[in-house]
Amino acid sequence: MSWAMSLLIVIVCILVAMTVHEFMHAYVSYRLGDTTAKDEGRLSLNPLSHIDPFATVLLPAIAWVLFGFIILAAKPVPFNPTRVRGAEMGAALIAFAGPASNLILAFLTAAILSVFGITGFIGTVLGIFVVLNVALFVFNLIPIPPLDGSRVLYAFAPEPVQDFMRRIEPYGFFIIIALIFLGGLSGVIMTSNQFILSLLP
Repeated sequence: MSWAMSLLIVIVCILVAMTVHEFMHAYVSYRLGDTTAKDEGRLSLNPLSHIDPFATVLLPAIAWVLFGFIILAAKPVPFNPTRVRGAEMGAALIAFAGPASNLILAFLTAAILSVFGITGFIGTVLGIFVVLNVALFVFNLIPIPPLDGSRVLYAFAPEPVQDFMRRIEPYGFFIIIALIFLGGLSGVIMTSNQFILSLLP
């Protein structure tokens, strides 16, 4: 398979996984009483509703080629915390819904591959889809703002930790990239990816 074809497959798989991820954020928010995402057209399985050209397409493709894992960001799904049932716990459920959907996609796809013994081009594509979804699950659960893991942690963290997370959020994405390039996160991400992949069918 050529490099160009591999890159195309990665991008398509990313778009599918990301769309489901963002849709689930919006869906859980809607189910918890907040219509903000729905009103802004984000309760949708149309990838165009969630794409940021650089962060969604170019950045993850570059990260995949250079590091073998995904650095991915879509347009944030908006929500109004004052309208969400459950307050901080509701916000945590909204945040976790995205990564959880990627883990479910990875499990179901791996199960299909295992049960039906799919090989060849389709098997390769589905295998890439599994790996990418696991990578998205792991990466998005890093507890550094603005990633989903930080929203989950926030619901359980004491006030001093919450205050610290609010302070670093404007710089969070730069902190994450810096830690990855300096090697502070790449080993943890790769180990976590491999561990989860080993548990799949």
